[in-house]
Amino acid sequence: MLVFKNKTAAIRIMSLKIARSEYIGHPICEMIGNQNSLAELLRLENRVTTVNSLLQVFQSRKMAALLFVGFSSGLPILLIFKTVQSWMSDAGTDLSKIGWYGSLIGFPYAFKFLWSPLLDRYVPPFMGRRKGWLLIIQSLLVVSIGAMALQDPAKNLDLLAINSVIIAFLGASQDIVADAYRTDILSEAEAPVGMGIFTAGYRVALIVAFAGASKLFENVFGAWQPVYLAMAGFMLLGLVFTLFAPETESTDLPPATLTDAVVLPFADFFQRKGFIYGSSVLLFIVTYKVSDAMMGAMSIPFLKAACFTQGQIGDINGFMGIVAAIVGALLGGVLLTRISVFRGLWLFGSLQAIGIIFYLLLAQAINPDPAITDLAKVCQNFTLPPFSYQLFILAINVENFCGGMESTAFGLFLMSMCNKQFTATQIALLSSLMALSKLIVAPIGDVVKSIGWSNFFWLSMVTIIPSLILLVFLARADKNLGTTLKEY
Repeated sequence: MLVFKNKTAAIRIMSLKIARSEYIGHPICEMIGNQNSLAELLRLENRVTTVNSLLQVFQSRKMAALLFVGFSSGLPILLIFKTVQSWMSDAGTDLSKIGWYGSLIGFPYAFKFLWSPLLDRYVPPFMGRRKGWLLIIQSLLVVSIGAMALQDPAKNLDLLAINSVIIAFLGASQDIVADAYRTDILSEAEAPVGMGIFTAGYRVALIVAFAGASKLFENVFGAWQPVYLAMAGFMLLGLVFTLFAPETESTDLPPATLTDAVVLPFADFFQRKGFIYGSSVLLFIVTYKVSDAMMGAMSIPFLKAACFTQGQIGDINGFMGIVAAIVGALLGGVLLTRISVFRGLWLFGSLQAIGIIFYLLLAQAINPDPAITDLAKVCQNFTLPPFSYQLFILAINVENFCGGMESTAFGLFLMSMCNKQFTATQIALLSSLMALSKLIVAPIGDVVKSIGWSNFFWLSMVTIIPSLILLVFLARADKNLGTTLKEY
């Protein structure tokens, strides 16, 4: 019979059923002679349990559904931004019109919280509040994306813009419901991995919608209209998988009235979190993404100024970088099963900031002038310094890999802030706040002209520090409040 001086350890051994009769005489029991051996045994048992749990989660029907819901959510956005802009450029559309087009299309995504209460309040007569709305919106997306095959920006740009705005509205609406579906269907134990799989599906759609569409245009069709018919087929594929997706298990009833759907989500959020904590959460959401927004706005212009070709940028950033982001998203989900969401946000945000150092090294090696506008002339006879191409590959892949992990943690954080009765409205509001970071960095081009590329990358690295300090406050406040976030 084994005797333990540490009673707590003995109880834990009993709870793990290691002290059952079949273990008596087993060689592993002979090694339990001190506390260190016991701790090692418990650690190994916990690792086996965790691996088995992860395998069960990855094999579940929920995860397959989230992969395709994430794919459907990610498909529309690049089809009406980068892909349409390529189409407009090929048609000789004026640059100022392309710029105004981009601002018009971004409006539904920035203000989707305005109609999200409708999707919380009203329940379709089939397949429930979340799945029913997904099927309705995805059906309309199939039709509206297919209708792009009837457009021609060279003949009637207005019709193409109207069609694109409809897709943007439906795409933003799909995001509202997809985020709510993901939040409602996942248990706390499944949430980290589920968020990673959803993000991976979203990133795969980005590859299909831009790199895939471009390849179809160049190598198969030679025209953009049939490309959009093919993209409508991909959306139809997502709709089919939604049909077989499991319904949410939430027992929370929708708001009783539309007024409740508008007012109660905001009142509920501050009632649960408190005004100071809730306001700090909103401030954190805006500031945490500022560094990411700065890089998103200026990374491609920098690479063009450094005389990398469009083909090089497309192949590495449009394909390899997104693959790195998918791997990062999945790895982030697995890691978040072992660490809290606060630690994940802090760690992944810090890593992404540190990863910008490869852009900094590239800027110092090439030293491009941000004031030059005639890049074709400057780059005509330009020769890249040694190891610049390798730094270019590292910069894109490290940034995207860390960004994938950060996106998983950030999405999990937003999910944890929501009451499942008002998921659509609350998560739409919180995710819309991220758009403010893009407004904050609107003058960043003028900043780059003033301070140069190297100083810009230093600035991008340190910009995340205030949000990391605020994150420490949120973690301590959450612990004192005893909220459910610490369970994630």
